[in-house]
Parts: sequence; structure tokens; C-alpha cells
Amino acid sequence: MKGKKNQFNCPVEATLSLIGGKYKPLILWHLIDHSLHYMELQRLLPNATPKMLSQQLHSLENSGLIHREVIPEKPPKTIYSLTQLGQSIVPILDAMCQWGNSYLDGLDVPCCESQK
Repeated sequence: MKGKKNQFNCPVEATLSLIGGKYKPLILWHLIDHSLHYMELQRLLPNATPKMLSQQLHSLENSGLIHREVIPEKPPKTIYSLTQLGQSIVPILDAMCQWGNSYLDGLDVPCCESQK
């Protein structure tokens, strides 16, 4: 991560470079409480194509937000979890959920807390 500071015009831009994308915040959200297998994430994000999910997971891993562990079974299982850096983004995700809940209030749309 060092050396990248000068490529951003502001801290929000730096944050969005790490968690921006259609599925990155959702992946991080689902990993808050526990590690998940790839297929569990696929079931939780049914609109994400396998290619898109893999790309987003790879990007989050390269950013240091998630850890990928391959369990040498037959077939091999891949487990994803938040790193310490990933844990540091939880308050931001909670704030996004609270803001979204306020926005959706009155629209009879379930909040993200029912998805955890």
C-alpha cells in the first residue's frame, strides 16, 4: 500500500479504490462475522457471476482486506476471511448499512441486518 498515497486526490478516493465496486462492500459485509467458502459467497450474491465474484475477491485479497485460504481436500475448498485491515473497514460498512436503512425506511424493504 505504501507509495500509492500520491495517486489519490483525497481520502475518499483512496477508500473507494479499495472497496468500490458492485460486490466488494457486500463481500466484506458477509465476512464480518465469520469466514465463508467461495460457494457460500456465491449463494449470498446470486447476481454476481462466478467470474465477477472471483475478480472482486482477487482484488480484495490484493488490497489486503481479505485472506484467502485453500483447504487441500478433494475437491479443494477456498475459505475467505477479513484481515486486520479488513476488520478496520467494518465501522464504515455499519455506517453504510445504517444510512441505507434510513433511506429505505418506509419503503418496506428489509435492511442488511436481516441478511447477516
